[in-house]
Amino acid sequence: MTPKLPPRRLLAIAAALALMGGHADAKAGHGHRKAASDDADQSCPLGSFSCAPRPLNYAMCRPNALLEFYDPSLDKDSSLRDTSPAHVQAQRVDSSNQSVYHLSGNVKLQRADQLLQADRLDYNSGSTDYDARGNVRYQEAGQLLAASHMQGNTEASRGTADDVRYQMLEARGNGVARQGNMLDAQHTRYSGATYSTCDVGHHVWEFRASSISIDKATGVGVARNATMRLGSVPFLYLPYFTFPVDDRRKSGFLYPTIGNTSRSGFEVSLPYYLNLAPNYDATLDPRTYSDRGAMLAGEFRYLLPGTHGQLNLQYVPNDHGASDGLADTKGTSRYLINFADQTNLWQGWRFVSSYNHASDSSYLYDYGNALSHAAIYTLGSNAAVLGGGKWWSASFGGTIYQNVNPFVGDRGLPYRQLPYAKFSMEIPLSRWLEVGMDSSAVAFRKNGFVEGEREDLYPYLAADFGSSAWFVRPRLAYRYTAYQLSGDYRNYGYYGLLGSGSTGPFTQKSPSRSLPVVSIDSGLVFDRSTSLFGNSYTQTLEPRLYYLYVPYRNQNDLPLFDTNVMSFDYWQLFSPNRFSGADRQMDANNLTAALTTRLLDDSGVERLSASIGQIHYFSPQRVQLPNGQVHVVAGTDWVHSAYVAQLDLQLSDLWRLSSSYQWDPNTRLTDLGALELQRRLGNDGILNFSYRYRRGRLEQYSASVVYPISERWRLMGSWTYSVKERETVEALAGVEYDSCCVTLRLVDRNYVNQTSYGSIPAPAGSNVNLRDNAIMFEVVFKGLGSSGGQIDPLLRRDILGYQ
Repeated sequence: MTPKLPPRRLLAIAAALALMGGHADAKAGHGHRKAASDDADQSCPLGSFSCAPRPLNYAMCRPNALLEFYDPSLDKDSSLRDTSPAHVQAQRVDSSNQSVYHLSGNVKLQRADQLLQADRLDYNSGSTDYDARGNVRYQEAGQLLAASHMQGNTEASRGTADDVRYQMLEARGNGVARQGNMLDAQHTRYSGATYSTCDVGHHVWEFRASSISIDKATGVGVARNATMRLGSVPFLYLPYFTFPVDDRRKSGFLYPTIGNTSRSGFEVSLPYYLNLAPNYDATLDPRTYSDRGAMLAGEFRYLLPGTHGQLNLQYVPNDHGASDGLADTKGTSRYLINFADQTNLWQGWRFVSSYNHASDSSYLYDYGNALSHAAIYTLGSNAAVLGGGKWWSASFGGTIYQNVNPFVGDRGLPYRQLPYAKFSMEIPLSRWLEVGMDSSAVAFRKNGFVEGEREDLYPYLAADFGSSAWFVRPRLAYRYTAYQLSGDYRNYGYYGLLGSGSTGPFTQKSPSRSLPVVSIDSGLVFDRSTSLFGNSYTQTLEPRLYYLYVPYRNQNDLPLFDTNVMSFDYWQLFSPNRFSGADRQMDANNLTAALTTRLLDDSGVERLSASIGQIHYFSPQRVQLPNGQVHVVAGTDWVHSAYVAQLDLQLSDLWRLSSSYQWDPNTRLTDLGALELQRRLGNDGILNFSYRYRRGRLEQYSASVVYPISERWRLMGSWTYSVKERETVEALAGVEYDSCCVTLRLVDRNYVNQTSYGSIPAPAGSNVNLRDNAIMFEVVFKGLGSSGGQIDPLLRRDILGYQ
């Protein structure tokens, strides 16, 4: 028989029995965990320089590892509860006193996504007391719950369940409890409880606690007298700890990190996260190094109306590491500060600042080069006011630098810019014509070097004619650069060395340079339909001509504050200056000819791009950088530049090849060669190979791989070899085990610590080792919060395409 009962009160029974969590989201899907194909769609595109970490992958969990009474046909939309009627089924119903219902024999109570089943159910509609006995089962969109006996009061949202088994369907997590007590609608307490995100009945790890309290209002759970177990072996005891029960941030310990480096010895880190307020938080990270002692690291983040920022601090109260001949730091306190802030001032304007400072130049050599950090040799700090509108942008501020390279002095630091001001604008005059300007004024400061102020004005007028088949872009610019040198500027050479009785090249206190810069860029685009390997493509042919004229100006008496020669590549064929910064403007009477062809598939994806180009010099390039303190390199007498070619090829989603090549007809030598090959191995594997050559500077081979040997195991490695130094620059090997609820990673990295320092001999009597080694082990218990681990960032940096 299927009687209809008053919906509000009987349905409150079902709501009261949801002991382990709140209602599922109204748009929640069914309770099954994600299939493996869901994660496969999130593969990083081939050629990406940085791949975001994947979300936790539960694809290896058993697809049917659910409590046995799960009904997949039950409605999954919890938003229908308030408007849906309740349906009750039972073999026998007794309601002789009109207020007490006695239901027995396969009792089923259902409303929308809620389903309560029991052998017997007694319900008092007047007092809202209920008593369910015998094989009690409850299901909703967000969870499953089973008990031998359940009783309580729906009006007061109180209840007690014995011999509880539970499973959270959306947030994952399952366990058992000797008894569960609903204190009210927001608070629940369990006795003799367990918790794990592993499969039901197959817990690789779990928490066992004498009591667990859940507060839905705050999203916080509290466990007392708890042990964490791997299998049946306890390895961590916590008399009291808290944990999150939803997606809200929660204070608590993050995953510990254990590692070893040759500079600092064994490292143990145990971070603790502090959720101080909705708009600011902190992380305390106490560490200990066997060779150097204790460190306290910390991070503080804040988000206030109109401003946000972050402060990172590392402090070593007493470094007892052995002196290495670079700096005497034994017995001293050491520290590192990193601070960044951005504050909105008024509409269109903001203030940005950063402060980065180490206690000594050896700090990052000792602590910062271990595993997950790239080598850093300069720390920069700045403060600036930035503004912008529809056609303009401006900034005003200052920048300073600190040397953190213990093998060189401060002479290698960039100039301090105290202060600087920059202004740029682009104003469209018509659909095809615009006027603009780039300008800057900077005061350059550096002890022991020539100092002064520089103003650079670069107005231009540019036009853009064309259609989808052709373009012509003339540009007329004028560049004016003026200096005001200070102090004894006559006594400095280009590298800041005192003249020792001779004068430097700077004979004027206020030198200047002014010249026009004229260019015209033009091209055609032809296309046709073609086929390759049975696939249809659109092929383009794009010839391009670029003419540049800049008259020669003698710039030997201008200092070099922030200028260097840029690497010559394909895009330099169309650049108005081969120097960075404003201290040098090249002279030019050049014509660049280039040709590009592309293959586009039917969806518009570029599968092939091949380009080749060369510059023809109608006159020698006479402006050069100084080669020594006073003398200047003579200008080139080339007729042609090197041929520059580049190729990008990706005919399938599994293979990608890119290459660039430069051959100089003047020397008949190869200036540059680079080859990168990438192959995807299934959904979780990747193989990379690269070769890089630049004449007289470097020749390196690199290979990296993530190789899945099974569904659970992956091998990882990378290797870089320098032909010039005849040694391995860096080698990394690692292994990863991934299961339903736990991930293990072990990585060993050996590398040249001083790669960017060049061949610098170690000081006599020192224990400096130009090679370093780091080993790190990481355990991720899925579903217990984040780790901020060090291994993932390293692998994403060293293995192109790693996720």
